[in-house]
Amino acid sequence: MSTAAPSRPPRRPIFLGVDVGTGSARAGLFDDGGRLLGCASSPIQIWKEGDCVEQSSTDIWLAICTAVKAACSLANISGNEVTSLGFAATCSLVAVDYDGEPVTVSWSGDTRRNVIVWMDHRAVKQAERINSSKSPVLEYCGGAVSPEMQPPKLLWVKENLQESWSLAFRWMDLSDWLSYRATGDDTRSLCTTVCKWTYLGHAHMQQTNEIDSRDMEARGWDDDFWEEIGLGDLVDGHHSKIGRSVAFPGHALGSGLTPDVAKARKLELGLVAGIPVGTSLIDAHAGGVGVMESVPATVSESKEADEEAICHRMVLVCGTSTCHMAISKTKLFIPGIWGPFWSAMVPQYWLTEGGQSATGALLDYVIENHVASPHLANRAASRSVSIFELLNEILESLKQEVGPPFLAALTNDIHVLPDFHGNRSPIADPQSKGIICGLTLDTSEKQLALLYLATVQGIAYGTRHIVEHCNAHGHKIDTLLACGGLAKNSLFIQEHADIIGHPIVLPREKESVLLGAAILGAVASNKYSTVREAMKALNAAGQVIYPSKDSKVRTYHDAKYRIFRDLYEQQLSHRSMIKEALS
Repeated sequence: MSTAAPSRPPRRPIFLGVDVGTGSARAGLFDDGGRLLGCASSPIQIWKEGDCVEQSSTDIWLAICTAVKAACSLANISGNEVTSLGFAATCSLVAVDYDGEPVTVSWSGDTRRNVIVWMDHRAVKQAERINSSKSPVLEYCGGAVSPEMQPPKLLWVKENLQESWSLAFRWMDLSDWLSYRATGDDTRSLCTTVCKWTYLGHAHMQQTNEIDSRDMEARGWDDDFWEEIGLGDLVDGHHSKIGRSVAFPGHALGSGLTPDVAKARKLELGLVAGIPVGTSLIDAHAGGVGVMESVPATVSESKEADEEAICHRMVLVCGTSTCHMAISKTKLFIPGIWGPFWSAMVPQYWLTEGGQSATGALLDYVIENHVASPHLANRAASRSVSIFELLNEILESLKQEVGPPFLAALTNDIHVLPDFHGNRSPIADPQSKGIICGLTLDTSEKQLALLYLATVQGIAYGTRHIVEHCNAHGHKIDTLLACGGLAKNSLFIQEHADIIGHPIVLPREKESVLLGAAILGAVASNKYSTVREAMKALNAAGQVIYPSKDSKVRTYHDAKYRIFRDLYEQQLSHRSMIKEALS
């Protein structure tokens, strides 16, 4: 008598997320409870020369392969066990030729340097010219493009690197290039195209719904805009150079991971061919997807229906820069704030996006350029702690020594306007400069700690400005969620909570951007029917940081916030005086 073979237990899903930041490529593996099983990173090369900041897509891909294999090893997971893959990356611009080979975007002519990094500001003049066009598409990016967006950068290349312009067959956002490199499918993401290329996602969906919901043909490009700014050649040939098809984040691409990418040889990923790969997200937006449903019931939020409570939250993705993202059911036009972007992060919702171009980068700059920095760094290394942890300890000691009523009051004489890389939001002034008011001849570690604290506060005042500005134009933000490297700094988060006056929720898993990227693959694998469903299943809250209940703390920060706002007004006055003197 024959018996049936025992059934195998169902294969547990393991979702792989890959994130390419400014300085490294990272990979993280998650289970179907949203728990991180293992992650690893690998550094990537960067070239900085004045306003030009460049990278190599070849170098980035090799770093991804290294990180994926290391993450699998650390998690004790075989590449054969990974069930899906999603990518997130900085909104950098990649140029490749017809064969997919790099095309230089560098004055140096170095063919490796085919990526213009998001923070690159070479195209300030091109951005100004584009904004002078007053095109209707500009209404959907806060009224003006930033030099960090792709149209100004593309125009710069056309005007300065003619050979590269003629050689380039595809211009792609970095995260779209990664998914294309993995699958061979050139479908672009609504996230990248809407947020950085002036693609009109709402027009795309309106026309798509009228035709066929499965039709991903890119109908959201405004050809008149591209013609008017001098880039009409990009929309010839059915937009093949900038995106012929566009899809929601998490849309399954092609036939999944291609065999030549899956195989282990030549430092490729070492995964199974054919596993689903989801349409990508910008890294900050992946952070939003990784945390936005992480608010516990104990946090006092709006009493509206649960489905709409998500519209009262703002996500802070705090890394080299900080991105501030909130969503709404209706479109909100907010001067100086990017958007409204249709379905650019959470499908079927409008995205509002603010940002500060230098936060983590600014803290590094302030610390590393102080004379006390080398000694402080050595002390931190000898104790195996971060320099931020050591500075936070120094500030606690100073509080005991000096005796102010609360730690924040140590900066009563130091005020920082953090616009060292311009103001992205809400003033949208790339010409704005940083200001430090209150310097002395003191070169001690204690003085560096005070300068560090004042800089943290300046960044937090900038976030308060963005939150207040958004709420004044239709949002009702009452809860913040923070992720990214700076979110691990307790002082940074507490100062933000005290200054903004709202609770800040931290995620259970620290690698929220990687989780957001992994969610894209999970949706592509049909484990979840929508991104929102996957967010609800995989997001989880950790610690909640509440604002101080001490009224003196609020009064103090209100006064310093007025000084913060006044520093920019003074800068405008000084700029006007000098302009008049030189005229």
